[in-house]
Amino acid sequence: MKQRMTSIRGFMEHPVETQEALLKQLLQQASSTVWGKEYDYKNIRSARQFAENVPVSTYENFYPWIERCLKGEQQVLWHSDIHWFSKSSGTTNAKSKFIPVSKESLKDCHYKGGMDLLTMYFNNVPDSKLFQGKALAVGGSCIPNPFRSDSQIGDISAVIMANLPGWAQYARTPSIKTALMNEWEAKIEKLAEECLRERVTNLSGVPTWTVLLLEYILEKSGKENMLEIWPHFECFFHGAVSFHPYRSIFQKFFPSSGVHYMETYNASEGFFGVQDDLSRDDLLLYLDHGIYYEFIPIDQMDEPFPQTITLDQVELNEAYALVISTNSGLWRYNVGDVIRFTSIAPYRIKITGRTKHYINVFGEELMVENAEMAIAKACEQTNAVLANFTAGPVYFNDVNKGGHEWIIEFETEPADKGQFAQLLDQFLKELNSDYEAKRHKDMALLLPKVHFVPEGTFYKWLKLKGKLGGQHKVPRLSNTREYIDEILTKCL
Repeated sequence: MKQRMTSIRGFMEHPVETQEALLKQLLQQASSTVWGKEYDYKNIRSARQFAENVPVSTYENFYPWIERCLKGEQQVLWHSDIHWFSKSSGTTNAKSKFIPVSKESLKDCHYKGGMDLLTMYFNNVPDSKLFQGKALAVGGSCIPNPFRSDSQIGDISAVIMANLPGWAQYARTPSIKTALMNEWEAKIEKLAEECLRERVTNLSGVPTWTVLLLEYILEKSGKENMLEIWPHFECFFHGAVSFHPYRSIFQKFFPSSGVHYMETYNASEGFFGVQDDLSRDDLLLYLDHGIYYEFIPIDQMDEPFPQTITLDQVELNEAYALVISTNSGLWRYNVGDVIRFTSIAPYRIKITGRTKHYINVFGEELMVENAEMAIAKACEQTNAVLANFTAGPVYFNDVNKGGHEWIIEFETEPADKGQFAQLLDQFLKELNSDYEAKRHKDMALLLPKVHFVPEGTFYKWLKLKGKLGGQHKVPRLSNTREYIDEILTKCL
């Protein structure tokens, strides 16, 4: 790990050179593929030429190529055979996305990213005893590819676990059979049963589902907190959703200043970054993990042929849509995530939200980052503990002005719900000047309408959608009333 830290510092100190060399390598490896021949990869000599020759693609644009891979055709997008596909959960009602996962991506992106996560954790916590116990991963499941029998489809967490080397399997819990179970309610019971007996020192997963597991373990054991069960526990590696709203509940699970929380940015498409400094809340962008990055400025996001910029052209605190080319054969692929740079020496980022998850019906440009921070602050002020939430617009009509409607489920509800709604509004104003302007004297937006729903409402909704467990997430914001109306009519 000390040797790897030297390499990490290498890409931190020479970011542009690292990315240029990586692009050259990716183009060379894919030059003989169907896609590489289509876009003349053999004759591309620069990042500018790459951007001119190859279009930026959404999943919908790219799917006909992926479908060929799903049906068994090889060397379509990448030079090595593809036998695994990551099933991206997307939003709860969206069609599933199937992302090819090559052996190179597993080794040089996901596993390398995981090793670097541990490297930087030990760099932050040099006296760690993490390896004196086991890692508990709360992941998804795999199923056979319906198009062909020699490949598998699953959540990226399941694809990674199914392919781990023997030494890594020994260092983790639960058994691989339990870890890859498909039915969440049976799985959580088996997880709790196996993990109660283990010396667990670290945990990784999506906060939402991890909370349910830990609550179940406490109920089953009769203990007050998780440190009574796992006294040597020291870190939760989390990702997929913001941790801000969940921090207070995890501090109740693990009431010790010796327990650390480390954020990761590991998606179906690749392992993009990690919180390299525990004193900060941003993420170091991985630059030598098989992913070449480009960025779409916010004013180009809705353009049919958006102009991209490269790493050396980004500016601090500007919003960009993330575009990637990878060692699994995704080429100039718009991931759908919006990020901003908090540092350029080294390159560190924060995830602002999704290109499709925001509310901008009234010009307020409310992003997920604003919503999660505001609700976390409102919870802190009212001693509330959040479980889940979503929000959408209330449209103008002949009688009423517009606004936002929130559905919020709590572990511990605020004593004064009216105060909570006022504080949520106040913090949204502080965090978003466009929202504040629209709220001025109720000019364009009324005070948010908040539904305080019973415990289990979002679980019921996800179950209704067949989206329990794994990396499935509740969409935080939507520019339509689709999620709001469905939950209000079908789950209450």
